[in-house]
Amino acid sequence: MKLQKHLVEKPWGRNDVPPAFGDVAGRNIGEVWYETTANDALPILVKWLFTSEKLSIQVHPNDVQAQERGLASGKEECWFVVSAEPGAVLGIGTQSALSADALRGAALSGEVEMLMDWKPVSAGDYYYIPAGTVHAIGAGITLVEVQQYADVTYRLFDYWRPRDLHLDDGVAVSVAAPYADLRSGRSVGGQQLVNGPFFQLWYIDDIMQLALLPDPGPFLVIPLAGDVASGTEHARVGDCLLIDAIRHLALSNDARLLAVSWRVCCGKNGLENVWASKK
Repeated sequence: MKLQKHLVEKPWGRNDVPPAFGDVAGRNIGEVWYETTANDALPILVKWLFTSEKLSIQVHPNDVQAQERGLASGKEECWFVVSAEPGAVLGIGTQSALSADALRGAALSGEVEMLMDWKPVSAGDYYYIPAGTVHAIGAGITLVEVQQYADVTYRLFDYWRPRDLHLDDGVAVSVAAPYADLRSGRSVGGQQLVNGPFFQLWYIDDIMQLALLPDPGPFLVIPLAGDVASGTEHARVGDCLLIDAIRHLALSNDARLLAVSWRVCCGKNGLENVWASKK
């Protein structure tokens, strides 16, 4: 089935988001979320992000840190860059290790922007962002984000925008150090991008590559180009499908997609056990 689109306005969003994502109506849309009904939240959230300005420099807690703060879970995520304007960058980690006091001082002064490791990016790049990684997304980027289903972000610096910062919690959960996660690089068709504790992610550009994925699912399928079908349900860019088995997919010759599975009790009953695992 197709998940429901939820358009989210952001100060750094864009008003030229393609019509396939919904009626923008002059709003600055920064994120498009894909959701089931309110009572059937999946453990994984898929988003498209569209940036016209830099996002805040921020950090997410891990599960233990989040639960200590009364939250259900922390947040780890992976970014897949769909398009990037010339000169576009992602800030991932700091150029050198910073103590908690140094990070706080740099956040208060704004120096943290200069201390970030700003990486030039282009379409097809991907980065896994573990909890605790100090990070920011630059302007002129369209990307797909796959994450734990948690809306918890601690802003360390927001370029003097009039929004709240979360320095106490943010500094406490930050690992301000150079980025060294191996789940990053340039994507190629048939590649498993992430094999992590919370989800698995593949990039597919040929129907024969679907045989590399485990079956049955469930899976979230995010078309990046072409047509994707599961039974009578057809999807293109702007859609997100929830399916119970990858073998049910049919692809057009020009199709490209991301496929996501997650580590919950899915067993032999497929989606039935996914519904039982909802929060």
